[in-house]
Amino acid sequence: MNFEAIFHFFNESSLITYVVLAWLSFYFILSFAILFARLSFLANWRSKEKQSLETLLLGEKDLSRTDSILRKCTDTSLSHLEIYKNLAARRSSLGLTWLSIVASTSPFIGLFGTVISILETFGGLGTQNSLSIIAPKISEALVATGCGILVAIPAYTFHLIIKRKAFELLSIIDSEIKVLSSHKV
Repeated sequence: MNFEAIFHFFNESSLITYVVLAWLSFYFILSFAILFARLSFLANWRSKEKQSLETLLLGEKDLSRTDSILRKCTDTSLSHLEIYKNLAARRSSLGLTWLSIVASTSPFIGLFGTVISILETFGGLGTQNSLSIIAPKISEALVATGCGILVAIPAYTFHLIIKRKAFELLSIIDSEIKVLSSHKV
């Protein structure tokens, strides 16, 4: 596709198409922003928890000198440690709701843009019903659906990646809890 075709597409597009493409562009940027921010945050946190687990496995019984989320827990009973684990689960999964929203609504937003463009195309035909007039307009209308799918696929993929990284982090925290619980026995 050359630049003339792109300029022609935008010159011929309606306000609804602009709104749909702007909305999908925002979703696309939001998905990548969430991915990079969360991956960085989770990698840093996972590293700290892994070091804390190693400290515990070497025989240390006190996490107060580590960067573990469990260091704040003064009562190391299992119920209190589970509360901190639940807090960690909530913190580690931030952004997943937005990625789910983007992944599930993007195709519908694109489809909405396509349907509106097709309706406008048929509404503006008048007496000319030639396929050579309809086909390019329908082709332009389908761009919105394609963009919706293009945005949904990475958002869903990012959701799964972050969910997995959060699971890995929580597994380390769970191991820390098990080690701390075994020290009390």
